Amino acid sequence: MSDFIKKINSGKIKQPEFIPMSRKELDALGWNEVDVLLITGDAYVDHHSFGIALIGRTLIAAGYRVGIIAQPDWKDSESLKVMGRPTIACAISSGNLDSMLSLYTSGRRIRKEDAFSPGGKVSLRPTLAVSVYSNLAKSAFPDLHIIIGGVEASMRRIAHYDYWKDKILPGVLVSSKVDIILYGMAEKTVLKVLERIKSGATLDGIKGTAVYLGEKKGAIFLSELAKEYVELPSYDRILRERGALLQSFKVVESESNPYSGKGLYQKYDNRIVVIEPPEIPLTQEELDAVYELPFTGRPHPKYKEKIPAYEMIKDSITALRGCPGGCSFCGLGLHQGKFVTCRSIGSVINSAKKLSEKPHFRGTVTDIGGPTANVYGNIAKNIELCKKCKRPSCLCPIICANYQTDDVEFATLLNDILKLNKVKHVFISSGIRLDLAKRQPKLMKQIIQKHTSGHLKVAPEHLDERVLELMRKNKAEDFYDFIEFFRRESAACGKEQYIVPYFISNFPGCGKAASSKVEVFLEKNKWSLQQVQDFIPLPMTIASAMYYAETDVNSNHIEVNKGLKERRDQLYSLKKKRSSPK
Repeated sequence: MSDFIKKINSGKIKQPEFIPMSRKELDALGWNEVDVLLITGDAYVDHHSFGIALIGRTLIAAGYRVGIIAQPDWKDSESLKVMGRPTIACAISSGNLDSMLSLYTSGRRIRKEDAFSPGGKVSLRPTLAVSVYSNLAKSAFPDLHIIIGGVEASMRRIAHYDYWKDKILPGVLVSSKVDIILYGMAEKTVLKVLERIKSGATLDGIKGTAVYLGEKKGAIFLSELAKEYVELPSYDRILRERGALLQSFKVVESESNPYSGKGLYQKYDNRIVVIEPPEIPLTQEELDAVYELPFTGRPHPKYKEKIPAYEMIKDSITALRGCPGGCSFCGLGLHQGKFVTCRSIGSVINSAKKLSEKPHFRGTVTDIGGPTANVYGNIAKNIELCKKCKRPSCLCPIICANYQTDDVEFATLLNDILKLNKVKHVFISSGIRLDLAKRQPKLMKQIIQKHTSGHLKVAPEHLDERVLELMRKNKAEDFYDFIEFFRRESAACGKEQYIVPYFISNFPGCGKAASSKVEVFLEKNKWSLQQVQDFIPLPMTIASAMYYAETDVNSNHIEVNKGLKERRDQLYSLKKKRSSPK
């Protein structure tokens, strides 16, 4: 049994039905105070797909008293004091998404709905929420340790391009001035940080973290430790040279292997942000232990309005973590890493049993998956080779010879869940990876025949080979081949089913000629798209640096649509109404 599992099996504190959000709930548990106060930009939903619930349940399992303040009034520090001053630390996340993405569209307009807020209200979180909440917490609790984590903190830990502000911003440590960032999936990391705080030790050298050193400590770091780290282009240089941002992100990718990557540092005048190597991913046993904590699977009872994101996932189960694809536009893969950890079949079945007993459950498990469903069960032939690898993608430009696809394990899992008494259907809605699907004919046949709700989501992203190369996606023929396979297998089982393809418009390098390849395909097949995502340059992705610099990763010029009119034209040409395919 690992040290991590031992810590979260301590049993020092009984898990409450819901993590408390008020003084009244705290009193009902017999807690005078909380040890760790969690602040989030999302509504609190006690489901394993919500990051704040994962961290909160993990901390309670390890013996910490935890409270949650969800979507506080960011203009009033008193809104953080409802449960008093925490004894150890305040830990902050903007929520499951970057707050700018939650609030603004690709057209830089305020969204009509914030999916992670009750009633879909868009006014319940601030822009750049991590920094805003951090400053609020410092005002509410002077001299308390302030920790930040989650997607926004992870993806903004170094100097980056912000699409909505259309400017280079410094790493979030510079603007928030908190003690430490926890980047990536931080269950292990947060326990290590809290142990350091309790013991009065320094927060230096913890995997999966970043700290901001003042002039004096920075000088010591440069003279004594810097040779063990890799220097990123400085903030000043990135402001002066457009290509320096792309260089910076390429270095981050090359050192992102948690088993062999080096630490990084970035200068800000006389101060330095130091980023430690990533934390080692959870093992299967550790992932099982976290996901089998007693989540209620429901929003906190304080909410009277529906939370759109919860309604979407309430009958779904996360089966894996991590993505080997390394797509240049994807923040999820960067945040979770390319090393995939799958929950055991038994653990996923336990979650399915619990779901089937919920009063709202009507017999349909809407999704078993994660970032990509059909990587479940895939393994490395030699994991020691993977531990030394610097490739950002296991699958592109070609699938690594050390990557072994599996046709059996995911199929077995799906069949076993279908055997449960109250389960009538098990569907896949998180999407499948087409380049892997070609190597999994038996699994794909089963998914098409048994686990498709009438529509199956796939993500070719584009059909122009150059754009696919820039995206780090494999060839368009994978999509064409899958269409034929899907239609053939649907006919064989006597079902009228449809593929729902997902395309991205206005990707860097996608001009009119490239976009027309998608349009011609859609016209020829009389296909009206349900899903078109206009490209959004997410912080710290390679694609955001290509967009900013207008070059590919080799510094060759590429065409980039930056004007909103240009972007609308390409987006609307793909969204054009056509008669549906048969």
